[in-house]
Amino acid sequence: MAHVGFVQHPLYLEHVIDDYHPESPQRLQAIYAMVASQMEDRLVMIEPRDATHEEIGWIHSPSYIELVADTDGRYVRLDPDTATNPHSYRAALKAAGGLLSAVEAVFEGRVKNAFAAVRPPGHHAEATRSAGFCLFNNIAIAAELAMRKYDCERVFIFDWDLHHGNGTQHSFEATAKVLYASTHQYPYFPGTGAFHEVGRGAGEGFTVNLPLRTGYGTGDYLWFIERIIKPIALAYNPDLVLVSAGYDTFEGDPLGGMQVSPEGFGAMTHHVLDIADRCCDGKVVMTLEGGYHINGLAKGVKRTLEVMDKGSAPDEWLHAEMLNPHGAQQVVNNVLAAHQDYWPVLLQKD
Repeated sequence: MAHVGFVQHPLYLEHVIDDYHPESPQRLQAIYAMVASQMEDRLVMIEPRDATHEEIGWIHSPSYIELVADTDGRYVRLDPDTATNPHSYRAALKAAGGLLSAVEAVFEGRVKNAFAAVRPPGHHAEATRSAGFCLFNNIAIAAELAMRKYDCERVFIFDWDLHHGNGTQHSFEATAKVLYASTHQYPYFPGTGAFHEVGRGAGEGFTVNLPLRTGYGTGDYLWFIERIIKPIALAYNPDLVLVSAGYDTFEGDPLGGMQVSPEGFGAMTHHVLDIADRCCDGKVVMTLEGGYHINGLAKGVKRTLEVMDKGSAPDEWLHAEMLNPHGAQQVVNNVLAAHQDYWPVLLQKD
């Protein structure tokens, strides 16, 4: 019996920034075609609802929500990278709502875990502005739902997109109720996510950034997860695991400089599931962020869904050669310098 939830909707295909923009409907068309031909009988389709203005207001200011709402039916340039067409506002409501529907399905026991294949993406959207192709911060709104509706005291957000999720970090950097961890190419858009950004006030220590130069591959990413991300997440013991799943670290992505294979995304998913299995009865909800090599995106999502379905990745996927071991060790050293006082568990390994 299928237990993996999947969110899709034709309205997500109607949002178009411009004819040659990399964040195009073709991204989801490739994923939906792959699911229809190879995965559909293994998934539970979740009908996405619209997020309400009240729910979006948990993260975004009323003036910004109204600004986006006023684009309904119109072509509007919001920032140099982000624009709307007549369908974008409604697509954004349903993108945020699709992730909310996925969280609700997991907590209500209709599925064990879920993947929301939605657009526009969300992790760059700030409280008062759009950024980086994003209108509303889907994953941040979903984290708020989990805390408000399902009384989650600790939510872990793992952002493996090529780009740092500035909007998500800024949404929660002053609270311990959300642990945010990000691996990202740096310095690169949006320019945030340095090692020293560890949170502030009550949230100090609950923001974990791994800024990376180009040239890291599957083996490096798996080591970062095993050495840094996973020990911290297990010590945090979350009530829910959310993933900003960007596939722009794929080895052929036109916007990236990383070398992660499709099987690498499956292996990363394996570790995410293991964290959730050990902490919160397997409650994982993933949402699509970036990924601009169309075939690579579909292959990466397929590997993710396969592992979500089976519960683990084949052993051969979990052992990949590190492309940059010296650089990876320096990254780990920098994280240790920033976080060892907050997370003593990091000192228990060599």
